[in-house]
Amino acid sequence: MPVFFRAGCNSGGCHGAAIGKDGFHLSLFGYDPKGDYYRLTQQIPGRRLDFAVPQQSLLLLKGTGMVPHSGGRRFKPDSEYYNTLLKWIQAGAPDDAANVPQVTGIALVPDKIVFNPKDKPHQLQVIARYSDGTSKPVNELALYLTNNKATADIDDKGTVTPGKRGDTFVFARFAKYTTGAEITVLPPGKFKWPKMPAGNYVDDLVDAKLKNLRILPSALAGDEQFLRRAYLDLIGLLPTPKEYESFMRDRSSAKRAKLIDALLGRDEFADVWTTKWAEALKVRSENNSSFGTDRKAANAYYQWIHDQMKKNLPLDQFVRAQIYSTGSNLQNPSVNLYTMLPQGQYDAKEVAQDVSQVFTGVRVQCAQCHNHPFDRWTQDDYYGFVSFFTGVKRKLASEEREFFIFDDANAAPAKHLLDGHPVPAKFLGGDAPDLKGKDPRQFLAEWLTAKDNTLFRENLANRIWAQFFGRGIVDPVDDVRISNPPSNRELLQALGQHLADYNFDARRLIRDICNSRTYQLTATPNETNRDDDTQFSHQHLRRLRADVLLDSIAEATGTPTQFNQTPNGVRAVELDEGNYLANNYFLKTFGLCARDSVFASDTRLEPTLAQALHLVNGDTVEGKLNRSTVVAGLLEHKKKPDEIVDELFIRALVRKPSEPEKKKLMPLVAGNPADRKAYDDIFWALLNSTEFEFNH
Repeated sequence: MPVFFRAGCNSGGCHGAAIGKDGFHLSLFGYDPKGDYYRLTQQIPGRRLDFAVPQQSLLLLKGTGMVPHSGGRRFKPDSEYYNTLLKWIQAGAPDDAANVPQVTGIALVPDKIVFNPKDKPHQLQVIARYSDGTSKPVNELALYLTNNKATADIDDKGTVTPGKRGDTFVFARFAKYTTGAEITVLPPGKFKWPKMPAGNYVDDLVDAKLKNLRILPSALAGDEQFLRRAYLDLIGLLPTPKEYESFMRDRSSAKRAKLIDALLGRDEFADVWTTKWAEALKVRSENNSSFGTDRKAANAYYQWIHDQMKKNLPLDQFVRAQIYSTGSNLQNPSVNLYTMLPQGQYDAKEVAQDVSQVFTGVRVQCAQCHNHPFDRWTQDDYYGFVSFFTGVKRKLASEEREFFIFDDANAAPAKHLLDGHPVPAKFLGGDAPDLKGKDPRQFLAEWLTAKDNTLFRENLANRIWAQFFGRGIVDPVDDVRISNPPSNRELLQALGQHLADYNFDARRLIRDICNSRTYQLTATPNETNRDDDTQFSHQHLRRLRADVLLDSIAEATGTPTQFNQTPNGVRAVELDEGNYLANNYFLKTFGLCARDSVFASDTRLEPTLAQALHLVNGDTVEGKLNRSTVVAGLLEHKKKPDEIVDELFIRALVRKPSEPEKKKLMPLVAGNPADRKAYDDIFWALLNSTEFEFNH
């Protein structure tokens, strides 16, 4: 199998594809050696292996390209791979003996390399460990890849060649194991780390990484920048002109900390996190399905989530209440975790996949049909995790819209895809609990939310971090794997540990993050951090989410948005279920999550031409300006032209215009200072500016 693996024969693009290729199928990356042995030696006797004249075996002729082969030449006739296969065929193609030592893990040595300018390439060693206690190098049989070729490339022998400055990871895979090494490429020239203002543990760990990379952090953001950023990130709103003036008048050194505490205590903070959890948990109705979730149940689930966020229920309790829940989905809304399935019918596999991805960040579904190609998860892990949910049943109640969720103690565990054998419930990367006839979800909930479960606590910490920086320390936040490591492992570990130490109080961790100097840095880069996308040396421009952008337009203009079948005054961020997306052009065009999958990437933030055209020509900005009384009210109160322009800037951009901006704009209103149209034009331009559409 290692020969096929290294030659690429059992890759997804060749014979390892789900249906094989050209009539020959191998398991992907060799996850099923018994099946592969059968297909090689017995499926078509005499075709692939020629024991009379081993050199004429089709396996060798195809692999060396001596006969037509759609995959081309995979190895040369004088190569070690050819000789290994030839000797195996000459020996009668024996199966492995029962006592053959099995690979138990691999190591990449060294696991860290720092390249200085002009350093030469460095050879890594892949060391395989075996069940008999031995170990040996397997460089010639391992597969290599890099996360960033521009910073560090790695060839098929494990030699790392440095590129441009930066930090990345290279990986090696052998058997079913993947491991990595951190590669740092330093820039030329001298570097001196300046004395930094005192910060908290977040800053200490970010600074330590930046210092090693010879990257200087940007300067602190000004008060206006910080004010706008904090409001948008914490409560999804812009500050009002009164709130702006109050903050700017405050001269105390603790005013930023006071603002953070005030925003953490507002109801809108709960609204923001309710929406984020509603998206992750697919809160939507499926009334077009005979077995789908009704709007009433979706609303009940949303309101339950909101209640937990508002009272700051610890996140471990929040998750545990859903995993181990039974009863009516109307009376006990947390059980709707098991009803939010777009296809309507309960599917233990889909629930297991969603629970893993949302609450641990692991996409375990990649191990459903084969062992995960770039992580440690096997099919045994996958089906063992599914078995926690095979006993979950649901039945219709007397009311058509109501489901009862219960556990069937006699339900069989999941069956393994390869041979159909039952796989007992098993924790990801852990043991199989002794269920003793109890609901398996009880054990799962306890294991999942335990303080020492690093998968759980670091996943939650990473999701929280991403809200304030536009990317996770592991990014995407729901793709935790060996081949997608955290950009700052020590930082992620510290955040997860603090969250556990805080008894999973999310607000306390958010307070730490927002009070850090790292969060309060400007988005303006310097010469050393201009290319930094992963180490948080400066803030990044972040396109506002669709709901926050729509609410910001509504708030700035003083014109609420009216949604179908909702009370007046409901903001976009308060919409209780995903089906609103189909009925609102703005939210759909600007990428609001439809809540039909748990993938974080479903919330789209990339700018598009359709978005730009709608802001300029559509009825959202224009319509709200036409109905707005902001300018009329300022004129009625006899505000001076410069005061009106100041307020329009504050409402939209949370800052006053610069002197160059004033010189350009004031002539537009000087001729007729009471003319609303001139002010509306300025307001329209501000609402269509990149500065308004982005958080920075």
